[in-house]
Amino acid sequence: MTTLKMTVNTTVKKGHISPLIYGSFAEHLGRCIYDGIYVGDNSDIPDTDGIRNDIVEALKAIKLPVLRWPGGCFADEYHWRDGIGDKSKRKKMINTHWGMVIDDNSFGTHEFLRLCELIGCEPYIAGNVGSGTVREMAEWVEYLNCAAPTSVVLERAANGRIEPWKVKYFGIGNENWACGGNMRPEYYADLYRRYAVYCRNYGSGRLYKIACGPSSHDYNWTDKLMESITATKDCSAISLHHYCLMTNVRATELSSTDYAKTIAKAQAMDKIIEKHWEIMGKYDPDRRIKLVVDEWGTWYRSEPGTHPSFLHQQNTMTDAIVAAGTLDIFNNKCNIVDMANIAQTVNVLQSVILTSGKQLIKTPTYHVFDIYKEHQNNMLLESSCENRIFNSDEEIYAVSHSASLKPDGSVFLTLSNADPDKAYETDINLIGNNYDNISAEILVSDNYLSHNTFTEPEKIKKQTYTQYKLKNNRLLLTLPACSVVGIALK
Repeated sequence: MTTLKMTVNTTVKKGHISPLIYGSFAEHLGRCIYDGIYVGDNSDIPDTDGIRNDIVEALKAIKLPVLRWPGGCFADEYHWRDGIGDKSKRKKMINTHWGMVIDDNSFGTHEFLRLCELIGCEPYIAGNVGSGTVREMAEWVEYLNCAAPTSVVLERAANGRIEPWKVKYFGIGNENWACGGNMRPEYYADLYRRYAVYCRNYGSGRLYKIACGPSSHDYNWTDKLMESITATKDCSAISLHHYCLMTNVRATELSSTDYAKTIAKAQAMDKIIEKHWEIMGKYDPDRRIKLVVDEWGTWYRSEPGTHPSFLHQQNTMTDAIVAAGTLDIFNNKCNIVDMANIAQTVNVLQSVILTSGKQLIKTPTYHVFDIYKEHQNNMLLESSCENRIFNSDEEIYAVSHSASLKPDGSVFLTLSNADPDKAYETDINLIGNNYDNISAEILVSDNYLSHNTFTEPEKIKKQTYTQYKLKNNRLLLTLPACSVVGIALK
């Protein structure tokens, strides 16, 4: 068995790992909101105000820190006033991006913020630049956050909410280079500057304003955007979207070549972030503006028997490896990435949860988030690995890793092995404090296509792991093929 040497220096702190890195994204798309999170007022599925209780509990269990809504492409055709007030009188609209189906707006601002309250997470709202107006966006922020008795606030009170929600995270547009208006970066930058002025701060709260940033390798968008907006000092972050696009094949039908390409696209996130950050530094040397990766994940061909525009796909061990490797990248770049939101939460793309009627299953991706939640709010530690490339065609590294220090002085280490065929022994040198207590959990299956189903909902789940030895601050650990491991050291 090949041995990989690693080092974790428990005395060198590299930055704070924001919990917001572990966020999620819920769009009005397919069965994410309706028939997913929200079942309405007359369902026989246990719910609170129409919101499924089992979904709330599952998201609380992984300490979901932030949830983005209502899109996505849907955000730039969403008019918030259509989704408030008496549900029977709300405007019915065509969801032109996702299947041309009717959205009755029964899940709107109040319902979304109720969902966030039930989970205990921060709301992140994406505003409409593509088809909206400055006044519409300004009044939405006022509706959310103002306490003074304005007409807009009195309207909120009449709809059942007296106190402001004090929403902090607000996106000004989404993918305005494509579905959000097919704009040039120079044009969008001017619009951002205009719209941002009217997204006011109310009371002591300060909006964290997020500009629409690039897609994957579109470095020109970042350059032109940063050149224009940096001088305004009215932007907290720009967004980045990066998908592992494999839309010609279904999740459960990936060939070994498809698998390698998927992992390669996931690992590309590291260099993509670095390049955009380099460009941002030209215009923002003080590093006031951060990156928010508010859409990321796998994107395969839709499952048979489902609407192709609903983007419903299975979730396999491939997705678990993608999630683990990506979260390790975010951890290790925690001084750059301020927030990240996997796409999406329920029944769409790389979901953490799938539902069918009353049934709910937690996907392999969910279990990765369940393991990795122990990194939240920790201090990133210096770590390194003498890694191996297991696929020379795609230049894919076998092992991803990140390590962090908890407030109580314990260390949490995560590792994933993307090699679908080969196990590795890791020889980890722990520099610094002495550790004599260890526990570990593993997510592993027989192959990269394994997944949970409604007949086998727990085929893949995290388990206690004991294949390690700890002596004199050297940790020898076997990392099985296609596996994810979390290790706690005290």
